Amino acid sequence: MIPLYAQEHDYTRYNVLAVDDIPLNLLLVQKMLGRFNFTLRTASGGQQALDAVAQQKPDLILLDLMMPGIDGFEVIRRLRANPETADIQIVILSALNSNEDIVKGFNAGANDFIMKPIIMEKLLTCVVTQMQLVQAKSK
Repeated sequence: MIPLYAQEHDYTRYNVLAVDDIPLNLLLVQKMLGRFNFTLRTASGGQQALDAVAQQKPDLILLDLMMPGIDGFEVIRRLRANPETADIQIVILSALNSNEDIVKGFNAGANDFIMKPIIMEKLLTCVVTQMQLVQAKSK
């Protein structure tokens, strides 16, 4: 069930970047968030994500950890090290689910961690919460 507060808000002004090297995962996120009309962009790897952020800073990044080249942990570290991108909300979406991986993600600077397979209601609730934080920061 989709929370009522999620249904009643206009999310068209929010920019979300979904990053995953598996196209099916990106499609799943697009489908889950599509009904809320977020401005949703995708990237298929760490370097592509960093390039996308440099072109247009998102409000939220949904980030996989296990990717070839620059992994999600390194993407987070680089974003947090840059004053221009340090405040972006980052939610990890990963099949890595050990306590060590979760703690490593938070220590790198993630705002939240969702384990795969993704449950639609959990993703929507998390994204809505992150958007509320973005809105509160902008006031």
